[in-house]
Amino acid sequence: MNKKTQAQPGLKNHAYQLLKDKLVDCVYPPGCILNEAQLANELQFSRTPIREAISKLEMEGFIKVLPKKGIYVTDISLNDVVQVFQTRVEIEPIALRLAASHLPLEELINFCKKFNDPITDIQNSFRLDTAMHLFIIEHCGNHFIIDMMRRVFEENTRIIISSKQNQSQVHDAKEEHLEILNKLIDGKYADAEQCMISHIKSCRTSAFDYFYNNQLYSAAVENTYKKELEKL
Repeated sequence: MNKKTQAQPGLKNHAYQLLKDKLVDCVYPPGCILNEAQLANELQFSRTPIREAISKLEMEGFIKVLPKKGIYVTDISLNDVVQVFQTRVEIEPIALRLAASHLPLEELINFCKKFNDPITDIQNSFRLDTAMHLFIIEHCGNHFIIDMMRRVFEENTRIIISSKQNQSQVHDAKEEHLEILNKLIDGKYADAEQCMISHIKSCRTSAFDYFYNNQLYSAAVENTYKKELEKL
């Protein structure tokens, strides 16, 4: 591709981020079909930056371009859920352990205040949830863990939103988040780590139940599901 047909880096990056946000937030839900003209019109971009953003998002696994059909938003499989929570339950406690003594007290208190506010918007609750987890992870001092977990949480957000967790589930998670935060504020880091493990396993159970009960699986996948349940 020559320079005349390449999008300016700023436009390409902007188109990429807008599209990615909509995919992560399930504005474009898993399993749906999009097309390039639709996206260009909706986001008010020319075809070139949209096309380049699509290429990058396909490499990252969010979409798959199907010739003569359109742009398929990749579905979420039970195996995806298994792998996301395998990663979270193994890596997040390590990240918390590394980050605990470096977390700014004022930010921990600020997160407590936000979680104590009444829930008025499910989407904002999910965003606050993710922001708190990434806040801890991003203070761990290990950029390999940080980069990996940012990608994991993009898929984690798709899992949470697409499983349509209800108000009561969000409320339960809110209490778990507050428990983690309060342990960190009190300097009880080992307790905070155990609370984090329990919280992730609780989220894993809800996600497993939803995706297992709403999709058809082969015997091999059912066996994987049962093995994962045994670990809960």
